[in-house]
Amino acid sequence: MDSEPSDEPTPFLALKILVAGGFGVGKTTFVGTVSEIRPLNTEELLTEASRTDDRLDGIEDKRTTTVALDFGRITFGDDLALYLFGTPGQDRFWFMWDELAGGALGAVVLADTRRLRDCFPAVDYFERRRLPFVVAVNCFDGARDYSAREVATALDLDPGTPVVLCDARDRESGKEVLITLIELAGNFAVPDAPDVPAEPV
Repeated sequence: MDSEPSDEPTPFLALKILVAGGFGVGKTTFVGTVSEIRPLNTEELLTEASRTDDRLDGIEDKRTTTVALDFGRITFGDDLALYLFGTPGQDRFWFMWDELAGGALGAVVLADTRRLRDCFPAVDYFERRRLPFVVAVNCFDGARDYSAREVATALDLDPGTPVVLCDARDRESGKEVLITLIELAGNFAVPDAPDVPAEPV
């Protein structure tokens, strides 16, 4: 005899993910690209006063910076939602990281091989907190190509910390980064995300 379909709702899981890394590495772009809702960002114009604090080596065309956080959401299947919190990259805003990290399942550390040392503080922070993280190398146009193994060696990562190559401007690439993190942190399969274009910023 066939069983009656259950009226019980499918359990829904909501997870908090941090997107961290150095100044100008592409965190705002990453969150905005993968988010299926209109992302919240707190970008402000760079001023002359901040130029002594914010190194623009390799990103001379950058005109804005995140001063609080970025926020977006992406769902996978009918039962999993990721809430993305992008952290500010400059040293003077690091006091916010502890607040943002509370309750997070894991983190994506974006890295730029032109300025790889800028992601060391994020790597150190998540290693100290024992928070699972993946390093996502944002492959900028014109940057020298390095393999994932070379980046892992340069950052002296703990064994088992994944390094993936990505393009923060490409939604599918960003989704693959998030899937890698969720599978690392939770050790379960992630259903496909709906093919919903991100809303314009």
